[in-house]
Amino acid sequence: MADHALMVADTSHAIVDHSLVIGQEFPDVETCRRTLKDIAIALHFDLRIVKSDRSRFIAKCSKEGCPWRVHVAKCPGVPTFSIRTLNGKHTCEGVRNLHHQQASVGWVARSVEARIRDNPQYKPKEILQDIRDQHGVAVSYMQAWRGKERSMAALHGTFEEGYRLLPAYCEQIRKNNPGSVASVFATGQENCFQRLFFSYRASIYGFITACRPLLELDKAELKGKYLGTLLCAAAVDADDALFPLAIAIVDVESDENWMWFMSELRKLLGVNTENMPRLTILSERQRGIVDAVETHFPSAFHGFCLRYVSENFRDTFKNTKLVNIFWNAVYALTTVEFESKIAEMIEISQEVIQWFQLFPPQLWAVAYFEGVRYGHFTLGVTEMLYNWALECHELPIVQMMEHIRNQLATWFNDRREMGMRWTSILVPSAEKRISEAIADAHCYQVLRANEVEFEIVSTERTNIVDIRSRVCSCRRWQLFGLPCAHAAAALISCGQNAHLFAEPCFTVGSYRETYSQMIHPIPDRSVWNELGEGADGGAAKLDILIRPPKIRRPPGRPKKKVLRHGRRDSEMSFLSLIMWLLFVYCKARPGPLKTLLQDWNWNVKALHTFHEGHILADWSAALSRLQRRL
Repeated sequence: MADHALMVADTSHAIVDHSLVIGQEFPDVETCRRTLKDIAIALHFDLRIVKSDRSRFIAKCSKEGCPWRVHVAKCPGVPTFSIRTLNGKHTCEGVRNLHHQQASVGWVARSVEARIRDNPQYKPKEILQDIRDQHGVAVSYMQAWRGKERSMAALHGTFEEGYRLLPAYCEQIRKNNPGSVASVFATGQENCFQRLFFSYRASIYGFITACRPLLELDKAELKGKYLGTLLCAAAVDADDALFPLAIAIVDVESDENWMWFMSELRKLLGVNTENMPRLTILSERQRGIVDAVETHFPSAFHGFCLRYVSENFRDTFKNTKLVNIFWNAVYALTTVEFESKIAEMIEISQEVIQWFQLFPPQLWAVAYFEGVRYGHFTLGVTEMLYNWALECHELPIVQMMEHIRNQLATWFNDRREMGMRWTSILVPSAEKRISEAIADAHCYQVLRANEVEFEIVSTERTNIVDIRSRVCSCRRWQLFGLPCAHAAAALISCGQNAHLFAEPCFTVGSYRETYSQMIHPIPDRSVWNELGEGADGGAAKLDILIRPPKIRRPPGRPKKKVLRHGRRDSEMSFLSLIMWLLFVYCKARPGPLKTLLQDWNWNVKALHTFHEGHILADWSAALSRLQRRL
């Protein structure tokens, strides 16, 4: 009998020795039940439970005539159970197929718990394949999905519990990170979740004290059990890394929620600084964002993300040469250069003039935009938000906030340590650009006009540099905050260190100050005080039960392919119809595929009038011609 014993101390680990011995103890009857089910699956036999109550557990092999049987009883005076009798011999052939009665949803949940703890993105398809490879058992997709859901709930709590804990979690943020802002808002008589805003004191201090006055605004859709939108305002540190300042989660993206988010951001900055810096804000300039920025940051320079503008231009004109000239116009530093590029585009297409009316150059062109982008033309925050949404969509909202807090804390700690190791004046990225400018400066002739003004002569053009005002006629010094090659030539000629003429936000000292504060951890929820006073300003109190939003993820597998902006419904209908007609055509006309496709090309051309957006009569005529040919 001892040969068939099982030594299982921790059921969360893989079973190594599938054996049982008389006298073996279990902490409780549930552990005993789980252990015996694991044995049955590992040794491929069906287990039938004869008796299971508070004092005993009796099981045998389900095959008729097989003598395998075990009797476990509660030990007197203690909560443990021990094996009293055991017949460990099997005379049956066991389970001959991959399906096992004991492979329940609960067993699947226990089997994948360790993997899901490390990787919440563990997919049901991967779960059922791994269970088949490791245990030799086949489970259905639904079993794998439910097992994952149960395991996620055991590890992180349910989605509903996450919303209920939001007020207490916000209180913990304010308590353990004094000076931080964290508030949650509910709506309706049922107190359904509406908005959540949080910003850590470390981020607020770092932005106001040492970051450049540049903010990026963007959003990402949340695809968990309950839908929502993640909003973020992120700055950029001295070494061009993203620096999240304020984050919000809202039930739906709307003009009203953008207005609220920018209002909270304005209050956050207004409370923590006496002189509000004149910000440069970059976004896709959707109507809701534009109105919110104009209302709460009326003095800010609000520019387009160039990725959004360029994609619209490319989709509108579909001309490679025109797109290349467009990018040259984007990066033109002076109005003269910009206007010359515009003239080239107009020669190719007069429709460019109408497009510029929709996208005024003052909002995106380097030559005309009044704000200072410091070389940032696209939204880097987009990828960060996408990653957060992808990594957290399986997590309850409190766990999502914890994930974001952990990543921010890691960034602060790693960058703080990295900054302390630097010994240069400027951060590495700025040092590299200054070194390149100094290398290019040697090919210029420098003529000094007075103590501060210089004339920099090259074979292409002559530029004027004023080292006191930190201005160059090429405008690169003003736009990027670092001395250009012309400025470097002037500074070297008068014995100055070009590194000292960079904007203060590029110094190592500013970088260290940016990450000088710490983001402190949040204690375990078991010590949270769920009852108490709430935050002011409309935030939900701790004694209010917040329910999930009413917008839930629709059933079924979500679409993976996202249609690009600007795709017309008629074009998609046309493509679908083409595929259907091609199928019908090939079925009706047997023959070599090459011949069929060559003949089919004529019919596609006949349908092209619809693709170009002509009137319905033209489309009907084209369809009639095709039907006659078929």
